[in-house]
Amino acid sequence: MIDFHNHILPNLDDGSKSTEMSIKMLSHAEKQGITDVVNTVHYLHPKVDGIDISYDRIKGETKRLQSILDKASIKIKLHIGSEVYYQPNLIEYKNDPIATIGKGKFMLVEFSPGFIPNTHKQTFFDLKMNGITPIIAHPERYKPVQSNINIIYDWLNAGCIIQVDAGSVLGYLGKPAQIASEEIIKQNWCQILGSDAHDLNKRNFNLDNALNIIIKWIGESSAMLLVSDYPRAIINGDPILVDFEENKLKNSMSILDRFYNIRKK
Repeated sequence: MIDFHNHILPNLDDGSKSTEMSIKMLSHAEKQGITDVVNTVHYLHPKVDGIDISYDRIKGETKRLQSILDKASIKIKLHIGSEVYYQPNLIEYKNDPIATIGKGKFMLVEFSPGFIPNTHKQTFFDLKMNGITPIIAHPERYKPVQSNINIIYDWLNAGCIIQVDAGSVLGYLGKPAQIASEEIIKQNWCQILGSDAHDLNKRNFNLDNALNIIIKWIGESSAMLLVSDYPRAIINGDPILVDFEENKLKNSMSILDRFYNIRKK
C-alpha cells in the first residue's frame, strides 16, 4: 500500500516531533503493509511561517530519515511532497519542486476548514492549463463541503482529484467528517486514501483499519485502487482517468443537517 498524505518528517511542521517518533510511526506503517510513504509537509501554511520548507531542505531531511529506516530494516520508501495551503496565486509556485508531486504534474491543496474562496475556481483552472492537476486534501473535513456535498462533484468535473483522510472514515476527525467521507467514497468520488498521520495516537498511520471499512462499502478491488494504483500513478506523474458518478446528488440533506438530526435522536 501507498500512504499519500502524512507529516512524517520530524520537527518541520505540526507532525512528528522527533526522529524516534517518526521511526515508531513508520514501523507501525510497515506492519500494515505500507511500502511507500509520500511525506506531505505543510507549505505556505501559517503553521510553517519562518521555517525553511525549501525543496533542498526537505530532500535532505528525507534522505536522512530514509537512511535511518534502511539501517533499521524498515522496508518503506519515502517520497518528497507537500500539502500546499490555498493561495489565489498558486500558479506562481508551479515551478517550485516542493510545491508539486509526480514530476510537477500534481499539487495537493488544502483549504481553511471553514472557508473555500470563490477565487479557487480560476486558480485551479490556471493550474490545469499549466499541466498541474489539483488534488483536494481531505475535503470531507471542510464545513462548506459538509453543507453542500456536491462541491465534490464540481471539483471532479473540473478535473481535480479527491483525497480523503483515513481518520475521517474511522470517526477520529468528527462525526460530520465521517458521514461526509462515507458519502464521498460510496459515490465513487474519492481517488486517494491517506492517513494524514501526525503522531503516535489517533493521528498515526491507519490505512488498514479504514480500508477494512471501505471494502465493505465499495468492494475490495475498488478500495485497493485508493492505496495502490492511483497514488502510484501520481508518484510516477502519470495521468489518472477519474471515473465518477456523472450526476450530482439530488435533494441531498447536508452532512451537517444529518449530523444534527442524529444528535437529536
